[in-house]
Amino acid sequence: MPKEIQIDKFLELSKTDPIIDVRSPGEYEHAHIPGALTLPLFSNEERAEIGTIYKQRGRVKAVQRGLEIVGPKLGGFAKFALALKSDNILIHCWRGGMRSSSMAWLLEQVGIECSLLTGGYKSYRGHVLKSFEKPLKIVLLGGYTGSGKTDLIKLLKEQGEQVLDLEGLACHKGSAFGAIGQGDQPSGEFFENLLSLEVEALDSERVVWIEDESRNVGKVFIPEALWSRMRISPLVRVEASFETRMERLMRDYGCYPVDLLSASIKKIEKRLGYDKCKLALDACERGDIATAAQISLLYYDKAYGNQLETRFGERLSQLPSVNFDGANADECVAKLKEAAKEIKF
Repeated sequence: MPKEIQIDKFLELSKTDPIIDVRSPGEYEHAHIPGALTLPLFSNEERAEIGTIYKQRGRVKAVQRGLEIVGPKLGGFAKFALALKSDNILIHCWRGGMRSSSMAWLLEQVGIECSLLTGGYKSYRGHVLKSFEKPLKIVLLGGYTGSGKTDLIKLLKEQGEQVLDLEGLACHKGSAFGAIGQGDQPSGEFFENLLSLEVEALDSERVVWIEDESRNVGKVFIPEALWSRMRISPLVRVEASFETRMERLMRDYGCYPVDLLSASIKKIEKRLGYDKCKLALDACERGDIATAAQISLLYYDKAYGNQLETRFGERLSQLPSVNFDGANADECVAKLKEAAKEIKF
């Protein structure tokens, strides 16, 4: 008989043993345990059919239909699992019910030892949400658009500092222009799964650097527990001249088609104002990307400045800061590390 194990043990074993997710392709594509392999017992359509039979005709009829569907697939399932050449395979479905138990029974018939996740993927999701309550020594990197915060996050990581790259995990740079040049965003649920994996690997005794973000990064949201902690965390301001910030914007976005830039500008028309939006769009049409970027940058400066005033009030002028012009990268990272040493958590 396959053994059932709790989520903590399941995830510990997953560092060496493969995970097989037997849920339907649609369930897997929406979100899954990072690193899990998909081996669906039923297709999306088959799962829907069995669900309908269960509701209309009862459990026995649903199980019978399930056996009819799975029968011809058994050989393929066994071949897939044997090719993994693992002494133990971790298996889960949604609740830890019949789908995972059935797959484990089959694989054990061909000599593969299996471990089932108690409570299935649902228990994993509970673990994910709980992980965001982990106490972390967060230091936020704040600053106007184009100040180089994302570059510094990468440099800090390269130098052995702990970071949470929210924009990297979300495949989005966090503004109306943030989707340009990025891949498809993960679902909100899968973003949380990926983020949880990063959080669990962090040392609670060391500083964690996070870029100051809005609650949403594109279409995904920072989990409430982590977001609440970020809002009360110390912040170090990254400063750069307007000219330097413009250069960074042109570097990051100036190479993309004008229609993508125009579409992003239209997203902020109400906040930008009709007249300024038209000026920016007209500039795009005539190929003057720099003017369009300047108009947009001034808007984001005002919006972020107001947000900082609201959050910190009179303390704003007392926040530690570093200047980052790009050429002084190592010096800037060193100053950030020194600033963090002065922070009392």
